[in-house]
Amino acid sequence: MRYHFCGNAAGSTLRLTLGCLLGLELRPVGSGKRMTFGKDGEATLSQWMAEYAQVCWMEHPQPWNVESDLSSRLDLPLNLDQNRHNRFHATLTELRAQVRGRARELPVST
Repeated sequence: MRYHFCGNAAGSTLRLTLGCLLGLELRPVGSGKRMTFGKDGEATLSQWMAEYAQVCWMEHPQPWNVESDLSSRLDLPLNLDQNRHNRFHATLTELRAQVRGRARELPVST
């Protein structure tokens, strides 16, 4: 949870997805293999999440079993894993690929 809210797009698929949907510019950083929305973009995303994102959870002795069940029964448009049946899956997958493709053409940020 902490990394989704305080990390960056290189380590959080949720941050990557939200940033792509919000139109933030993904950029290669460091060695060029990792991609983030840069200092300003990640700060913008963190602020957006603080304002609009909500989190809830439940304790379960085997949460890995619950995820598959929930993914099959709930409409979870931002979750790509185990969610190909969702009508937004192909659109989101394509958007993320386009954003990554554009980022690969940019110079590496420090």
